[in-house]
Amino acid sequence: MSIMQKLGCAFAVSVIAIASASTPPAPAQAQDITVVVNGQQVGFDQPPVERSGRVFVPLRGVFERLGASVVYDNGVINATGDGRTISLKIGSNVAIVDGAQEMIDVAPFLVGDRTLVPLRFVSQALGANVDWDNTSSTVTITMSGGPQPTSTPSYAVRITNLQPAPNSVVSAKRPAVSGSFSSAVDPNSVRISLDGRDVSSTTYVSATGFLFSPPYDLEANTHTVHVTGKDVNGNLFDRSWSFTSGTSGVQNYITNVSPTNGATVGGSFTVTGTTLANSLVHIAAVGTANMGGYFTVSTGSYNADVTADSNGNFSLAVTINVVSGGDIGVRLTSVEPTANAAATVTMHYHG
Repeated sequence: MSIMQKLGCAFAVSVIAIASASTPPAPAQAQDITVVVNGQQVGFDQPPVERSGRVFVPLRGVFERLGASVVYDNGVINATGDGRTISLKIGSNVAIVDGAQEMIDVAPFLVGDRTLVPLRFVSQALGANVDWDNTSSTVTITMSGGPQPTSTPSYAVRITNLQPAPNSVVSAKRPAVSGSFSSAVDPNSVRISLDGRDVSSTTYVSATGFLFSPPYDLEANTHTVHVTGKDVNGNLFDRSWSFTSGTSGVQNYITNVSPTNGATVGGSFTVTGTTLANSLVHIAAVGTANMGGYFTVSTGSYNADVTADSNGNFSLAVTINVVSGGDIGVRLTSVEPTANAAATVTMHYHG
């Protein structure tokens, strides 16, 4: 499967707790949050709780009001409703929805004798519409057949096909990091950080996904990727996940690239180079032209993958619309299949 095939809220409400001596200090309560389900305001015996900028509410207060049955067993929450099944686990960012693995921003957790779950994620997984009114601090949840909210739900975009997978361990110190957007986004709005460090400028982003590799070696510990932006309708999304990396010294590279940087090419040319054997090389090209000396416009784009041979050699013909005097930016990303070690090179050509 190619890298591009792998590619593809600010408000979430999570878990209730079962007390133990090891239970962490209770998070701060979220003040004046109102939850309305199918037109009726919901009251909770455990007030909403805020953690990491997310709001959490009691487990059964969410599922049962959405018509779902719930079974809780040893930290695992299984719910069935409206022909859908959901499985969550205390402390895990991985959820199973209708048999498919999905990532949630903040894991369910325990507070006192209550279990709190992610409200937005749970509601949407059960087929409900979720809307957040920042002015009144109100969450409105509407199941199919009920009155629909008047605005488009914010944070509706999910990120799938995550690489490295959530909570996984990869050996590369510079792994390929990628994901696919569940619906089209505005690429110019997307911002990506790794461990709080903005890497947007070195990330390839399209309307359907993103791909980058750290420009520095990662330490052998847990790392967090944070992705924010807007969909094509202007609705915000805010997603994050973590993985462990940096356990291997395998380093990828891209050398002997031809045409050389700064060369003049036409609308069709062949890119060749050398990388680690059997690596998957993704090539993204964008043509630009300067209009009247005042602003730059895109004249075309190209994306494709090619696998390097056993000697690490790769070659791919690029066809792109380019005007005389225009420029072509080409980004090459090579991913070694065993350690997931990545390397990136950017070339600039003249049309």
